Amino acid sequence: MDYAGVLDRGPDLLDLVRRARAAGVSTALVTDAPAVPDDCAELFDVLVLGPAIGVRKPDPEVYRRVAAMLGRAPGECVVVDDSARNIRGARTAGAVGVHHQRDSSTITDVEILLDLPAA
Repeated sequence: MDYAGVLDRGPDLLDLVRRARAAGVSTALVTDAPAVPDDCAELFDVLVLGPAIGVRKPDPEVYRRVAAMLGRAPGECVVVDDSARNIRGARTAGAVGVHHQRDSSTITDVEILLDLPAA
């Protein structure tokens, strides 16, 4: 997940992250933001702020490294971002990308991809 432009817009996507974790899905927040609120950060197993791991979005390597931090292959990961450029980087790494434009469509897409029950 991305923070700015996605999770900072309202509670619905934060609830989606909560539901995914409750279903046993590992979660990561990858953001160029220098910090995120504690109540958001605590929802994620992995938190990557800016260049903390030596690469930044949209470089495909950031998605590969974060997948490894989660103990997953990139192809097992769903990346949600409001930047098409970042989604292209995630897809180049092998991840499934969801280009966030509206909360409702992002939530539906992620529910389908992760096999989560609809809210």
